[in-house]
Amino acid sequence: MAAILRGISNTVKPNLAIFVKYAKVELTPPSPKDIPAITGGIKNILSAAKTGKWKTITVREAWLNTLVTMEVLCWFYVGECIGKRSIVGYKVEV
Repeated sequence: MAAILRGISNTVKPNLAIFVKYAKVELTPPSPKDIPAITGGIKNILSAAKTGKWKTITVREAWLNTLVTMEVLCWFYVGECIGKRSIVGYKVEV
């Protein structure tokens, strides 16, 4: 039993360290110094939409954009389910 736990511990420690490393970077909210880059990105998206630049993207870029959009929508749905504490709908008390 001790050998199994030692093996699990040896496997989990490096994976947890990698998770914490990326979580510190990816899960932090934007800082005030990130705001100009965010507004610049939004301006680029709006200008690309106005000029029709979006028509010239590759299939790979379109696929990646679709995957990112689906991920955002799924996280939104998960947040909604957590917030309402139900998968189906809100519980209305009459």
